[in-house]
Amino acid sequence: MDAPTMDTIYQAISALYDNPNASEKEKASRWLAEVQKSIRAWNIADELLQQKKDLNSCYFAAQTMRSKVQHSLYELPVEAHVSLRDSLVSHLEHTSPETSASVLTQLSLALADLALQMPSWQNCISDFINSFSNRNDFALLEILTVLPQEIDSSSLKLGENRREDIKGELRSNANSVTFFLKESITNSQNTHVALKIIKCMTSWIQVRAINIQEVPQNAVIGFSLQVLRDHNSINTLHDAASDCICALLHCLEESNSNDNDNIERLLFESVSALEESYHMAVAHEEDEKATNYARVFTELAETFLEKIIISMSGGSTHFAMRSLELALVCVGHHDYEVAEITFNLWYRLSEEVYQRDYQTLTDAFKPHIERLLEALARHCQCEPDHTQLPDEGDEFYEFRVKVMGLIKDVVFIVGSSSVFRQMFAALQADISWEQTEAALFVMQCVAKNTLPEEYTYVPMVVEAILSMPEGTHLAVRKTCILLLGELCEWIERHGECLEPCLQFLIRALQNKQLAYAAATALQNICKACRSQASSHVSSLMRAAAASDELALSPLASAALMRALASAIGRLPHDQLAVAMREAVALQINGLLEVVKSGGEVRKGTASDPAVWLDRVAALFRDVDVTILASENNHPCVPALADAWPVLEQVLEKYGSDGRVMERWCRAVRFGVRCSGRRAAPLAPALAARLQRLYGRAPHSCVLYLASVLLDELHTDPAAVAPLVALLQDIMPRALHLLQQPGGLQDNPDTVDDLFRLCIRFLQRIPLEFLSSDSALNTVLQCATLACSLDHREANSSVMKFLYDFIKIANKPRASDKLQLKKLADDALLRHGEDMTAALLEASVLHLHSYMLAEVGEVLLELLAWQRGAGAEWLLAALQRLPARPAAATPQQQRQFHQYALRAEKNKEMTRLLRDFARLYR
Repeated sequence: MDAPTMDTIYQAISALYDNPNASEKEKASRWLAEVQKSIRAWNIADELLQQKKDLNSCYFAAQTMRSKVQHSLYELPVEAHVSLRDSLVSHLEHTSPETSASVLTQLSLALADLALQMPSWQNCISDFINSFSNRNDFALLEILTVLPQEIDSSSLKLGENRREDIKGELRSNANSVTFFLKESITNSQNTHVALKIIKCMTSWIQVRAINIQEVPQNAVIGFSLQVLRDHNSINTLHDAASDCICALLHCLEESNSNDNDNIERLLFESVSALEESYHMAVAHEEDEKATNYARVFTELAETFLEKIIISMSGGSTHFAMRSLELALVCVGHHDYEVAEITFNLWYRLSEEVYQRDYQTLTDAFKPHIERLLEALARHCQCEPDHTQLPDEGDEFYEFRVKVMGLIKDVVFIVGSSSVFRQMFAALQADISWEQTEAALFVMQCVAKNTLPEEYTYVPMVVEAILSMPEGTHLAVRKTCILLLGELCEWIERHGECLEPCLQFLIRALQNKQLAYAAATALQNICKACRSQASSHVSSLMRAAAASDELALSPLASAALMRALASAIGRLPHDQLAVAMREAVALQINGLLEVVKSGGEVRKGTASDPAVWLDRVAALFRDVDVTILASENNHPCVPALADAWPVLEQVLEKYGSDGRVMERWCRAVRFGVRCSGRRAAPLAPALAARLQRLYGRAPHSCVLYLASVLLDELHTDPAAVAPLVALLQDIMPRALHLLQQPGGLQDNPDTVDDLFRLCIRFLQRIPLEFLSSDSALNTVLQCATLACSLDHREANSSVMKFLYDFIKIANKPRASDKLQLKKLADDALLRHGEDMTAALLEASVLHLHSYMLAEVGEVLLELLAWQRGAGAEWLLAALQRLPARPAAATPQQQRQFHQYALRAEKNKEMTRLLRDFARLYR
């Protein structure tokens, strides 16, 4: 773009912030974004900051400067960095407490990011203190706050060498900064300044720049504790003080040094002393402060948790045991959001106790968990004026889901039967409906953990549910139904209860507000009691036939179909075939009407083909037929064959609709999975249809379905050729899609499903796959391209494919594998060097550290294939990595190369990759 005048810049900024016309705002935003991308933005931002015409132009300039320093510093020659530094320092020196906080922050971030990316700027902290101290303390506070926060910024990619250098610089200047903060807090009575001081200290604690041993003398930490002791403190100051103490406790936990005993006791006593302040905050309905105290108390307990457990295991009580009591005090708060803050503590406690599997230890924490469960039951009570349970997506609904997960995790400490007994006892009292429902909800959480032999309380609960009056509160009825479903394993052991339970749930389907819960319970019970449920197929079939008449939701009808399928699956094969054809026909006939009608599709209704396809999928998914290997026929194949003509018509009509096609592929997938190799006669028609479908619209579900077809039908020679042809046809289209700008990031499902398919080819028919040069070369190009995709599942599929492929080349030269090895060898000679470079670059620049274990496996296999070629490829890959200031030194690169060639186990290679990657980001 041509250089814009300053007047034009000001006009655009005015349009962006002040023009009420939305289209003009959008136009100005796009134009200014282009300005920011240009190299002229450096001078424009500097000029705007010097002129200080108005707040909006100053903010735009400061934000531009920060963005350019963070993302585009390479645009400037290294010798220009000093003048840029001086300019930023000058702009910051001219700020004042009246300067907009957003402008000050952006300028401080720009200067901090520049300092971090300038290894030549030695001891920048000292320079900051010398430049700003006593001249502009406010700006200095902001700079010293943001600089530690930016050290681990993913945008800067500083590399481990530079990070360690700057952290060392922070530690060496910690005393100077601590003294500056102490002087600032002593000299200023301004709350806003005090807030800045605490936030600055928190930043330094979080990067471990503050020596734990010096905590008793630290004035800012003392001030933070003072703020927390005063329940009348300003909320923002209280928040910041809580963050500071939590950061300190986290730091103490990580240090885990035996030299910290005195500091540990001091901090424990200081934080424990805040209990009275917590109660005062609760009494004065200061919920924000109560939340802060809950965070601090929970962090305190987590800091000492391991030591508490070790002490209890040895038969003694750690002095910090009281921190669990403090956390329980917070669980007792009237607001469930305060209680939720403590949940991670109880997860960690249960995990530690479970791993140690020591009854004395379990018993030691039983009183705490009993109190926790009692409090959770209170928090799960609905509001008395509510007419039903909270809906999915509601905050209270999500809280109850978390409570359910927590109870299931900790219940082993007290025992499921004990919880069931405790809640049953609560139900015997004269309590409100919301208390009743909450007790039943807790029972629901532990029902599957209840011993099937329980004969005392469960029978009485089941009897009470089955005889529940119609006028019972709707929420109580719904929870009772869900509880019944969770008791499915108990019902399986008490067959006399099955029929009344099924009839009770089928009747409940008639109530729209209870239908989904009833269908889910039916699904659970029929799946657990397949053999006994088979005698009730007719009742379930009638309920399934009435799905549309009952106006069941799509989820409810699918759950009902799965219940029916579970019951059908244990019928004798001749009866099973008839029942399955009848059940599928009900859905296929409805689907055919939708196809023929040509009317408007209303999502989630009977006019939606996806609804009918979901039901078909549910039937095939859960039928679970037992077939002997010697049997050539499968009782579900006739139902699948009946459905195929209608499924073909759906494909023709809705092939471009991704939502419908995903459901179509799922229905066919479960049908083929269910029928296995006996569905082979459908393979040619299916493969041809999928070829045409992927040509029209590259749905990733087509690739996944193809992998299922290959998995199930590869033993039939007639199915192999069509499936190989399908791969050859779809590969160029898939590669073209992934090579587009953003193609990998926008289509992770395609990457995942594509390489799942290729893995199946390697596993099932490797010779046919490796013999197809065009398909194999395209697949390896795709794999090399997709190495850098930082999507966990998709990248895992790519790595699994590459590992399996290279493994073929590394197999012993057995005569039956010789042809496979030769084909793999030839392909590796063509693609190995690019593959090695892509794997190393992905590890260093793109992938999360938790994804590197699988990359390490692939690299080990590559290096094991041909030592000489592998060593050369790895060396070339290292030389292709971007040269950055303070990235890996030549010596570190050589060291990595040597160690990688010696690595024998994947654990070693993974550690090497992680350590090496830290040098670049």
